[in-house]
Amino acid sequence: MNRKQFLLGLAVGVLSLGTSLSASADQLADIKSAGELRVAVPQDYPPFGFVGPDMKLKGYDINMAAYIAKELGVKVKLVPVTGANRVPFLQSGKADIVISTLGKTEARAKVIDFSIAYGPTFLGVFGPASVKVEKPSDLSGHTVGFTRGGVEDQMITPLAPKDAVLKRYEDNNTTSQAYLSGQVEMIATINLVAGALVDRAKADRKPEAKFLLRKSPCFVGLNKNEPALKDAVNKAITKAFNEGELNRWSEEFLKAPIPADLITQEPEKVTY
Repeated sequence: MNRKQFLLGLAVGVLSLGTSLSASADQLADIKSAGELRVAVPQDYPPFGFVGPDMKLKGYDINMAAYIAKELGVKVKLVPVTGANRVPFLQSGKADIVISTLGKTEARAKVIDFSIAYGPTFLGVFGPASVKVEKPSDLSGHTVGFTRGGVEDQMITPLAPKDAVLKRYEDNNTTSQAYLSGQVEMIATINLVAGALVDRAKADRKPEAKFLLRKSPCFVGLNKNEPALKDAVNKAITKAFNEGELNRWSEEFLKAPIPADLITQEPEKVTY
């Protein structure tokens, strides 16, 4: 191959690459052209995503998916995923965005992008109204249950006073049962678990938030380098927040109002 042929081949290659990149550089335009937003959502993780009596998906994340699609002017296509495959579904093109109780971590931020926060997920200590606790030091003389080795274990153990009774259980179901049966006064868990316990607990045992351990809001997962789509998603979330939609969904599914600073929240440990 002579120099002229080499340069010609290089130019063709660069031109082809540029054409390919321009064709896929605006995912928002592709979504609007297709008339459909494919959203990876949970189907077995109430109250964020679950199958209702009518066999249709319901939940906080399902409402968020439908709302964003409406704001984009397209139909929504729900793509059920698990915790393990939600990011791979996005990366492989099986979904356009992920709305599946997705937390923001440093590892994930290396491979995908994130919207502003949309879901009020947090770790905290919950208990009945009769238990007057507002901060870790108030746990003195009280009994708290949580799952062994979980984030709750790691966070509450160093904060609790020496005379607090900390009871560790092997899994989330056992921990929940310990609270419902009265084996422990309070439970350290994620708010969605506490919300689910409200309907199962006796009237005098219905859990309410006592104090936070960690802010861990949910974010929409997006492909890297899609500024137009990210901006559109953020605008939809902001509108849902300002119009009170997020709060209505939270009251319905999570049994609690959303924090006033939700859409500006980042994952962070709460200090006392």
